Amino acid sequence: MPIIEALITWAHLVSAAIWVGGSLFIGVVLAPLLKTITESAEQRLAIMIRVGRKFNRIAIPSLVILIITGIYKSYSLLIKPELIFSTNYGTILVIKIILVTILIGIFITHVRIIRPQIEKKIELKEMSNDSFQKLRSTIISLGRIIVIISVIILLLAALLNEGI
Repeated sequence: MPIIEALITWAHLVSAAIWVGGSLFIGVVLAPLLKTITESAEQRLAIMIRVGRKFNRIAIPSLVILIITGIYKSYSLLIKPELIFSTNYGTILVIKIILVTILIGIFITHVRIIRPQIEKKIELKEMSNDSFQKLRSTIISLGRIIVIISVIILLLAALLNEGI
């Protein structure tokens, strides 16, 4: 039914907008804004962690919806393995699936690094400067990688949508 297909595409697009848009907002708007509000790197990181936790309440369900709707939209090709590597569409889809898998792994790592105990240590300034800087650098790097991979996945989705 065309209406069901349209709703599935809509759910996929809304979820992608939440996932990528929210991630870009945090990295491109919020992080630089916090630098103008406070000079304390610990305070900035603590705020970013709190914002990230709140964002994850909608980001994680969005990612789950993206995966489910993506599988649904790809199912007809996935059940015909002979088409996967014999068509451009199949090759792009495989690349997209690999990137989504990598993205999920990096996202899980990113979230697990910032355990509540670590957050508390940051807020109470109980971490050595060296440990804090290493943690901060890791969190920022993983966040950037997540955004970059997400944007590439969007490009691949556009290519798939156009039947390339």
